Amino acid sequence: EQARLKAGVVEEDTEEWQKDSSFAGLERVGGVDLSYIKGDDTSACASLVVLSFPALEVLYEDCRMVAVSTPYTAGFLAFREVPFLVEAVQRLQPEEARLKPQVLLVDGNGLLHHRGFGVACHLGVLTDLPCIGVAKNLLQVDGLVRDELHKEQIRSLQKEGDTFPLTGTSGRVLGMVLRSYNNSSKPLYISVGHRVCLETAVRLVKSCCRYRIPEPIRQ
Repeated sequence: EQARLKAGVVEEDTEEWQKDSSFAGLERVGGVDLSYIKGDDTSACASLVVLSFPALEVLYEDCRMVAVSTPYTAGFLAFREVPFLVEAVQRLQPEEARLKPQVLLVDGNGLLHHRGFGVACHLGVLTDLPCIGVAKNLLQVDGLVRDELHKEQIRSLQKEGDTFPLTGTSGRVLGMVLRSYNNSSKPLYISVGHRVCLETAVRLVKSCCRYRIPEPIRQ
């Protein structure tokens, strides 16, 4: 099932607003996340927040408690979480179509995944929306490790907007490490989800950051 869905991933920009240096035409950016109650891995809050762009003001919020029944299996997290996020996106239609996000920032990974199909890719293919993976920690795949060299590269990110590529032993660039905020030395790990290229993904995440975590996900 994962391989079948993966065949639908588009790794290039598909929207007019993506081609513009200031993202002219982009008006709504969504953020999604599934957060668990501490000590309970079956009760979670599925959230979709839509912000205006570039002002980053909240236009729409949908947060509801859900019962997660699919067990967690490494590499298949999306099967556990994505159905609830798809439902949140679908609840927007059709009466609130004017609030529908033009792109989703996903708390998780996209192509940066054991089989190149993380939660951001999975959600993108199922909703057919441009999606970007924004992770707080490095997923150690394809030879990527949080070793001294990686930490040194992170230290080399001196100011917000600085980046370096995550190149696996396969030679593929799986994502980009971004220092998103001057006051935080902890970076973000950006990867392509669907219908967006990596360069555009990094640029958009950077433009959505008031703090370390981009506003659509932070909200």
